[in-house]
Amino acid sequence: MPQPLDLEYPFTGRWLVRNSPASRVPSHGTGSFGLSYAIDFVPVDRACRSAPYTFSSLLRPEPASGFPGFGRPVTSPADGMVLGVQATEPDHPAYRGLPSVGYALGQRQRMDRGWLALAGNHVLLETRAGGRNAMIVLCHLQQGSVLVRPGQQVHTGQVIARCGNSGNSTEPHLHLHAVQGRDFLHATALPITFAGTLPRNGELVDLP
Repeated sequence: MPQPLDLEYPFTGRWLVRNSPASRVPSHGTGSFGLSYAIDFVPVDRACRSAPYTFSSLLRPEPASGFPGFGRPVTSPADGMVLGVQATEPDHPAYRGLPSVGYALGQRQRMDRGWLALAGNHVLLETRAGGRNAMIVLCHLQQGSVLVRPGQQVHTGQVIARCGNSGNSTEPHLHLHAVQGRDFLHATALPITFAGTLPRNGELVDLP
């Protein structure tokens, strides 16, 4: 296994860790697109909910804008240069309860449509963190929220976009993974840590 790429958390506030490689590798059920060590972060409220459940949540899709974390700032996890962005994909409804079953059945079709159908709005960031070239991929960003452009230098903690629900996403969250080199379709996936530790699946990260 390659040496982990150590990053800073790409947000402030309260977020839950999901699909962490602490529990399985590949973390998202596939090694395609360099996803072997990917982590999802779900923004939550003080009660640790992404949004309150209602009877309607069990039966029909919900507007992403109704989730407290929708639009929450996303920050750069490292110093680096922006390699690419996508900002025009729509934010679709969230799927919990029974609607999530139908959405899950379409997973293979989304994978067959390629990278953009999975990533939605995203930022690709090249960094020399740890003394090697790596690319950090941040996905499912809010439509129209990306604040950086290709070729721009960014710094750790700089706001670069907002949390959305674009691409392959059942509710507003931030997906992050890293690869060695620039070719994320065929590159070697890199394990990642944050401030020297690997957050565990289900762990709460609460930052000022």
